Amino acid sequence: MAKTNPIQFFQQVRIEISKVVWPTRNETLISTIMVLIMVFLASMFFLLADQVIAWFVQLLLSIR
Repeated sequence: MAKTNPIQFFQQVRIEISKVVWPTRNETLISTIMVLIMVFLASMFFLLADQVIAWFVQLLLSIR
């Protein structure tokens, strides 16, 4: 693989960066809200699972 000199490298970087399609403000807002909702739902699921497991362990430990 041939090495490119620094000037060509930065020209290529500039060309590649110009091809990037950035999300709109609305897309970013919707994605952020979706992530926050999913984080909330996942945290509620794990809280419930933890409570069920804790109840089950207490039940097992109380049996003699």
